[in-house]
Amino acid sequence: MDKVQEKITQAKEFLKAGDEKRTAAQHAAGKNTARERVAKLFDAGSFTEIETLRKDANVVAGFGTVHGRAVYCFAQDYTSAGGAMTRAQAEKVKKLLNMAQMTGAPVVAMVDSNGIKVTEGAAALPAYAEIFGAMTRLSGVCPMITCVMGPCVGIATLLTQVSDISVQVEKIGTVALHSASVMNSDIANIRTEEKLFGAAVMAEQGAVALTCENEDAAVACVQDVLDALPGCNVEDAPLVEADDLNRLMTAVDGNDAAAVIADVCDNGKGVELYKHYGKAAHTVLTHIGGHSVGLVATDYAVDSGRLDADTCAKIARFVRMCDCYQLPVVTLVNTDGIQVPCACKQAKTIRAAAQMLYAYAEATAAKVAVITGNAIGASYVAMGGKAIADVCYAWPQAMVAPLTRQVAVAAFENEKLDAGESREALEEAYAEQTGALHAAENALVDEVIDPQDTRKVIINALEFLYSKRDVNPPKKHGNMPL
Repeated sequence: MDKVQEKITQAKEFLKAGDEKRTAAQHAAGKNTARERVAKLFDAGSFTEIETLRKDANVVAGFGTVHGRAVYCFAQDYTSAGGAMTRAQAEKVKKLLNMAQMTGAPVVAMVDSNGIKVTEGAAALPAYAEIFGAMTRLSGVCPMITCVMGPCVGIATLLTQVSDISVQVEKIGTVALHSASVMNSDIANIRTEEKLFGAAVMAEQGAVALTCENEDAAVACVQDVLDALPGCNVEDAPLVEADDLNRLMTAVDGNDAAAVIADVCDNGKGVELYKHYGKAAHTVLTHIGGHSVGLVATDYAVDSGRLDADTCAKIARFVRMCDCYQLPVVTLVNTDGIQVPCACKQAKTIRAAAQMLYAYAEATAAKVAVITGNAIGASYVAMGGKAIADVCYAWPQAMVAPLTRQVAVAAFENEKLDAGESREALEEAYAEQTGALHAAENALVDEVIDPQDTRKVIINALEFLYSKRDVNPPKKHGNMPL
């Protein structure tokens, strides 16, 4: 018995030590090993590995605590056969995902693999199918975060999309659906792998939600995301210590979205997802008054906040993710509505706007809206309208209208313009007729508030909506306009 135990111990120690030459190569490439990554993510001494000695798995998997909360993780081991996906790896990962579903805890995937093991050939394809099947069933039950820390190629790229949030490390992480030779079939426009599959490119195209300059920053980012999310869909995100609940806001210019966001959030902190994609709006995981929330804020500095197809799709995905885990959605609205697309993109824009509307309307989590400037047309209907939000507030300078003042005057006041009346005066009159007072008198908003009180008002609403429980009619699922 002692000899058997000794062999097991030696085998585990050999695995944990790793192949010296391959480990050195991993470090030379600016990457940590799978076990080093896991050690950085979890609280010291808390990680418990499963199926440590399983052959041909090429992955480290197990569970532990991150900032005191239960988390599952699998990290592909590039020093073992290039982290190749095998039947053994799939079964090991699937076991981990099933454990997460049964116990209700988040999953972090650390991707670093050259793809399917060639010697297994087509037989390895069902392995990916099984993993994606398990992840799909887990979607909306437990948060899933994928962190790309090396090659993520072929069908494995879909891991970044099936997960709730994806992170890509700059320079070492690549998300490549096809090889560089295929993508560079146009000889006149040869591009490097970094320009084809790098973090900046994937972030700009909306394939990943976050990018980080190195692995340590990525691990810290994953920890921040986990802190903002509950363990699963049947528990609330933990309340954390907030800064002054009665703090007055100093950022009262609705056109400066970044300043307003920082002033609303606890300690001015949050994790912005998809920062480089759909830039007419910000989507931020943050805390307000100690409550974990999803914050959506349109940015009037970007084309007067007009929402293009990418922005609408980004908001829709973010709102749906928040709703999966019962995170309140706080929306700061200042936009001239939906962007006027070119003729060839009309359908794409209509579809994306419908996705955004659908996501807000379907969400049963608490929804608080504050109109800090313009809420024109579909933006009011989808994001800030009283039929959608539980409570809707407006700043004194707010305007709720079907059209912008410029478009309304140009469309309906031609006779007055021809008679010599001032365009500026007509626009001001229209703005007054559709302003905050008019919105309050016609119950388009619940209250007009002092901008300085915005944070306090939102916190108060979140406190009263904390116990909100609403359900949609029984159905298999809705038919979202994808």
